[in-house]
Amino acid sequence: MAEANFRLVYGGGNVGLMGILADSVLDAGGSVVGVIPRFLANKELAHQGITEIHEVETMHERKSLMMKLADAFIALPGGLGTLEEFFEVWTWIQLGLVQKPIGILNVENLFDPLLQLMESLVEQRFMKKAHHDVLVVAKSPRELLNQLWNRETPIEGKWLEDTPSKV
Repeated sequence: MAEANFRLVYGGGNVGLMGILADSVLDAGGSVVGVIPRFLANKELAHQGITEIHEVETMHERKSLMMKLADAFIALPGGLGTLEEFFEVWTWIQLGLVQKPIGILNVENLFDPLLQLMESLVEQRFMKKAHHDVLVVAKSPRELLNQLWNRETPIEGKWLEDTPSKV
């Protein structure tokens, strides 16, 4: 990310995979912006060494500000919070509220079952193919960043004419 002059916008913590990523981007000379709810910052989980940090009151404010600050969205291996944030962003893209690329770093095929589920949703007509196809999936960070960088604006909103109206 630092080599490509991409700024990391993330949840502002100093622990876990995202804390390690923030440290790595900083060590490589990159810029890191954190957005953390005050209740987590008060538990001393805020990263004190990042370029810029924003404290907000709620998780909803956090996600909203992160969506405004970010140029693209990437899901790394993670748990419930990762999935919740990923699906909210993808939904906002589907609804046309956000016009930014979204991707998954599929390290060691971790997300394969989820990706299969999403393909099944398209096959069963619960999701339009156009909404599925905005998602970029790659196994390496460099490949994912290259694909996201070269991605066109995703889609223009939920009610596209490419599939039957039953969806």
